[in-house]
Amino acid sequence: MSPPPDPDEVLSAPLTIEYPFTRTTGPVVGAFLTGLREGVLVGIRAGDGRVIVPPVEFDPATGEDLTEIVEVGPAGTVVTAAWVATPHAKHPLGDPFAWALITLDGADTPLLHAVAAEGPGAVGPGTRVVPRWAAEREGHISDIACFVPEGSA
Repeated sequence: MSPPPDPDEVLSAPLTIEYPFTRTTGPVVGAFLTGLREGVLVGIRAGDGRVIVPPVEFDPATGEDLTEIVEVGPAGTVVTAAWVATPHAKHPLGDPFAWALITLDGADTPLLHAVAAEGPGAVGPGTRVVPRWAAEREGHISDIACFVPEGSA
């Protein structure tokens, strides 16, 4: 018989989270990622005329298949923003910035992205922003390095 466990001992076991499979992006998400690589922003038109950005394969309201890719932006308007005074190592920018919901011109739904600005008073609802593209693009959301207030790019 083994001795009883020490009540102060913490049991632990290794845990590795992984996804041992790959998935193609498909025609809708693939068009969005290809557009990012080429410096073009796209959304998808729903049956009622709304343009959803980023594009989705199915209308979230009706479940209808969506296939009409449309170009949007590149400029947009901030809907709401939250200032990050002390960025963490995994944030997209090393300097203070804002997370913002941005409705790109021609879109009806906002996109969440980082906005580089001089301070929290420089970005808020109604602020016009444009993308600052990454120097090297590979078809990833980080191809937009960040958005910046219009006129400061």
